[in-house]
Amino acid sequence: MENSTAASSAAPRLRRTLTLWDLIFYGIVLIQPIAPVPLYGVAQKLSDGHFVTIILIALFAMLITAVSYGRMGALYPTAGSAYTYVGKGLNPHLGFLAGWAMILDYLLQPLINTVWISTALHERSESLHIPQLPFAVWAAIIAGVMTMLNLAGVKSSARANKVLLAVMSVVVALFVWLAVRYLFYGQGWAGLLSTEPFYNPRTFNSHRILTATSFAALTYIGFDGVTTLAEDVENPKRNVLLAVVLTCIFAGVCSGFEAYLGARVWPDWRSFPNLETAFMDICRRVGGVFLFNAMFVILGVAAFGSGLTGTLGAARLLFGMGRDGVLPRKFFGYLKPGSGTPTYNILLIGGLAFVGAVLLYHIGNAYEHAGELLNFGAFLAFMGVNFACFWQFSVIAKKAGRERHLLRDAILPIIGFLFCLVIWINLNAIAKTVGGIWFAVGLLYVGYKTNWFRSAPVMIDFSDS
Repeated sequence: MENSTAASSAAPRLRRTLTLWDLIFYGIVLIQPIAPVPLYGVAQKLSDGHFVTIILIALFAMLITAVSYGRMGALYPTAGSAYTYVGKGLNPHLGFLAGWAMILDYLLQPLINTVWISTALHERSESLHIPQLPFAVWAAIIAGVMTMLNLAGVKSSARANKVLLAVMSVVVALFVWLAVRYLFYGQGWAGLLSTEPFYNPRTFNSHRILTATSFAALTYIGFDGVTTLAEDVENPKRNVLLAVVLTCIFAGVCSGFEAYLGARVWPDWRSFPNLETAFMDICRRVGGVFLFNAMFVILGVAAFGSGLTGTLGAARLLFGMGRDGVLPRKFFGYLKPGSGTPTYNILLIGGLAFVGAVLLYHIGNAYEHAGELLNFGAFLAFMGVNFACFWQFSVIAKKAGRERHLLRDAILPIIGFLFCLVIWINLNAIAKTVGGIWFAVGLLYVGYKTNWFRSAPVMIDFSDS
């Protein structure tokens, strides 16, 4: 008995100390209560003023997908998320392609944040009382600072993220109170209560709604990170599933309410001075210069922090792939002597963030295209996880003679797969072109590395990213 106890204490990875609420809080930190704010103007344009509607449609797809993530996380409680679930639940080669899609998302995180910050500083220089510089200069400054900080070994801490979350929550609560006050004192109950943000017959277009839903799904990006803590949580089969579902519900309700108030305060989205920073104008209308500046600071710090950690995460992932021989070791597996910093990878990602931001800015609608590109990989991963869940709990369970629940094990994951497929198909042409090229390269690469699918691919290690 004593030996058994000693063995248990010597294996800290088996100690399950996180509660359901710990997981939910972690999910909220990942998604952030201001998730819909930078998307607001672009989403209103894409949906013809129906951002609230597309948030709720995306919530339906994300809830089913969250159930699949939760169930697969209980089966395979390891780092890697979609990569692990598809690789172990379906096929190692398909798992590699899911991982390849995830790598695109890692590389795009610094880019999308560089685009938003640079656009805000370039378009709002007069309002913010800062020098008016070309977009390319701001992009070079932002990408350059992120790169230099990561080269110096500076990274955000969990404590800093919690402080930022608390400040975000205060600013969001202040916005809600001021917006409700503005609407009620200006128009009474008629200002507060309306169906137009959900359905406006004058502008509703089902095709544009479907197209815009893929962009609204950015509101939920990050919920799957909850599954990476499956090894540390109490009762993972129950709590991981509940946590990802409740995190999605929180994101949908919170985001939908913010978007609803925004639509009531500023009904005509066509009159925004700039779509990328539209919500800041709404804040100015209800709370003056103070709320305008507060929201900008919070958005800027959150975007910069996300870009900083995204650069480091992507650099570590590329290093792991180089070290393990998935990518050329000489470049991607290089560490600066004495510092342990993946220098070449950080420089590569910083360069991609700058070049990508400038190219998208010249094409036009830079933030929209960056977001849709990110969703190309994300929705491929979502489809893979939904189908892996169907395969494991329906097909494999049937072969093993285990009891099967038709709705939970077969119908729901297939609905989730099809729903995500419809959203993915409706991504814009640039996202599908660039993403398609990336996916084709991954397909050829894994084919070449596995003697054209005759052997298993080398595993990608997502644990340190």
